[in-house]
This record gives sequence, structure tokens and C-alpha cells, in this order.
Amino acid sequence: MANVFSSIKSAYKLFKHIDFNQLDALAKKVDLPKMVETISSLDDKQLAGMMKLMGGTNKVKELPPIEGDFYHLGDEALHDEDRALQLKVRAFLEKEVQPIVNHYWNKAEFPFEIIPKLAELNICGLTYKGYGCPGKSNLMEGILAMEMARIDTSISTFFGVQSGLAMGSIYLCGSEEQKRQWLPSMQQFKTIGAFGLTEPEVGSAAAGGLTTTCKRVGNTWTLNGQKKWIGNATFADILIIWARDLADNEVKGFIVKKDNPGFAVEKMQDKMALRIVQNGIITLTDCKVDEFDRLQNANSFKDTAKVLQMTRAGVAWQAVGCARGAYENALAYTRTRKQFGKPIASFQLIQNHLVEMLSNLTAMQTLCFRLSQLQDQGLLKDEHASLAKVFCSLRTRDVVSKAREVMGGNGILLEYNVARFVADAEAIYSYEGTKEINTLIVGRAITGFSAFV
Repeated sequence: MANVFSSIKSAYKLFKHIDFNQLDALAKKVDLPKMVETISSLDDKQLAGMMKLMGGTNKVKELPPIEGDFYHLGDEALHDEDRALQLKVRAFLEKEVQPIVNHYWNKAEFPFEIIPKLAELNICGLTYKGYGCPGKSNLMEGILAMEMARIDTSISTFFGVQSGLAMGSIYLCGSEEQKRQWLPSMQQFKTIGAFGLTEPEVGSAAAGGLTTTCKRVGNTWTLNGQKKWIGNATFADILIIWARDLADNEVKGFIVKKDNPGFAVEKMQDKMALRIVQNGIITLTDCKVDEFDRLQNANSFKDTAKVLQMTRAGVAWQAVGCARGAYENALAYTRTRKQFGKPIASFQLIQNHLVEMLSNLTAMQTLCFRLSQLQDQGLLKDEHASLAKVFCSLRTRDVVSKAREVMGGNGILLEYNVARFVADAEAIYSYEGTKEINTLIVGRAITGFSAFV
């Protein structure tokens, strides 16, 4: 009797969901008993396929998260406090910078309103000890450089000039009095710095060919010459100027103030990359600088090179960020862009491009992680930083190219957030030492022979 009632109950539930008018219409078109027999003989996989074909499920496919750190290096390497700082900086960039960056990039202007907000993050001069600086690891600094470049390479470059090149010159080559005078205010972005090494006719040959000169008479130095491609130059309060001493032919460093007589700067126009960075051409005409403002521990280009070695690692991390931003934007695009009735991310050729991009990105990340570990251990050499710069800037070019490719024509539009990365990758490829110069640094280290001309 129980089985009878169970059958009646099941039949009642079934009848509640049957439209008998539709069932009658269907019976006139097909052999209904035969169709029921056929369907009941299908296995679970066949039934699922048939239901999918019939549109019998409204379940939205859950996609994996978009994550450029495929090997979870950040999760493993950072303790909780630093991981929280990384996520805080990421949130700031996504909220405050991402919405405005295309506007400023297109106009080749700088978003000065973000500077006080950057100061609140307390990340400037991240690795320096004392003078109001946090004293954190080089690995943490590299990761934050990557986070900035992931949103925009120009903002990362602005920060790198301020925190790395300008502050680093004073931290590594300045006197104790100079450090106390400038580093705390620079750390809070109350004083903006720039770094003047490259010249109109001297880029890679800066080690021995600076045409900007300095001459000392008493306690006053006179500087003459020009500098080119100087980031932050148009609005910096102080500029680190490197010049060749006419007395001993050695390179000296100076802290030059923006209102110093004999100092002039002109903004460079019509750049195709790093358009937010305000690069300037500096002209020094009998510019007078007090001996007190000469970097007291910068007596040759070897001292300049200490600063470049430190910041070159940061540029490798910038390359990672540029590649990661392009990859993540491209991946997101392929999952929503539909052609032939389905997302292009489901196409084999698109997946091949995405995996190649991720492979390059992951190799770059692991290389930079090890580079920063060497730096934190005090084992970093010029050739280590140069190898990372060579490899990462090359691979970034590959990644951004494929990111643009999978986006088709939309890849050249700013609104899709990849065109900037394509252009900026070209600047990363050249600045802080070209591929050729960095290759020769590594080549000298591994062969024992210098191929420099």
C-alpha cells in the first residue's frame, strides 16, 4: 500500500509541471511513447548535453579570477603586514588612478591631485632607514613598483624618479646634513625631486662623456650644459644634476633648486609613450651652486652607478607591471567579447596567445623576485640588475603585442586600457640603460672581456 501512495504522490508532482495542451500538440507531431523510451535510455552525460542544447539550464558559468600572479609569489613571499600594504596600494590605484589615467595620458598632463593621496600611503623612500622612511625590503619596493605600472607606467615612473633616483642620490651620495635637510620632506612629497644625467647628445655614454661641466671657485660651483629626458623636471623643487668636473674630469653630483639663477627648463612635447611623465630639457647657463649643495659623497661616475644599479631593478619590476596590466586587461576582454556566438576566450588560438603572455609574465616575475632577494641579501651586482632589465623589457614587448592582438582593432583604443601599455613598453625598453648597454654589462661579467667601445 505504501508503494501505491508513493507512486500516486510522484505522479501528482509530475502532473503539476505538465502542460497537457502542449503535450497533446507534441503527440500529434511525434511518436510520444517512442520519444519517452529513447530519452529514458540516455545516460547522465547525454541528458546533460541534451538539456544544454535545449537551454534547460540558466546557471551562469563561474569563471576563474583574473590573476596575473599565476604562481602566487606574492602570497608566499610577503608577510601579512606587507601583503596588506600591497593590497592597500592596489586599491588606491584602482580607485584613484585608473578612472582618470586615460584622460591625463591623452592630454600629456600630470594628475597633481593624486600626490597628497600618494603621500598618505607612506611608501616613498620605502627601503631607506631613518629620515621618516619606512625601512622595508627591496622585494616590497619592487612589488609596489609593479602594482603602479600595472595601472599606469607613467605614475610608476614618476614615483621611481622621486623615491629612487632623486631620493636615492641623496641617500647614497649625500652628507648627513643633506639627508636630514631633504629626505623627510621628499618622503612626504612636500619636496618633489628630479634626476638629471642624460643629455641631448649623451645617453649611453654618460660614464665618460658628459658635456655638462662644473667648475669650482672658492665655495661656489658654476654649472654649464644641458640635460634631456628629465622626468618631473618641469615641476620639481630640486634636481640632482650630474656634471663633469673640469679640474679632474670626474663626475660630480649637485642639488640644484628650481629657482636657482642660471637654471631653465622646457617641457618636451609630442611623446608617444609615458605621456603623463613631464619630461624636460634643462639648460644650465653659469648656474651657481654652493659647495654645501654638492653631493658630498659623489666623487666619480662609480657613485652615480650605485644609484642606477638600485633603480634598474625597479625598472625591471615596472616592466612586469606593464606586462601584467596588459595581460589582465586582455584576458578580461576575451571573456566578454563575443564572436560567432561565443566568447573569444573559448577559441584555441586566443587561448594560445593568453598562455604565451602568462608564460612570459610568470618568468619575468620569478626573475624579479630573485633579483630583489639578492638585493635584500646585499648580493646584488650590476650584471644581475642588467640581466633583469634586458629580459623583462624584451618580454614585456611580446606580452603587450599579443594583448593588443587578441583585442583586435579595439586594442588601439585608450578606453580598452591596453594601448597605453603598448606605447609605454617602448619607453621601458630604452630607459635606465638600453638593451645593448645592459647586454654588454652582462656579457662582460660572464666572459671576462669588455666589449664596450
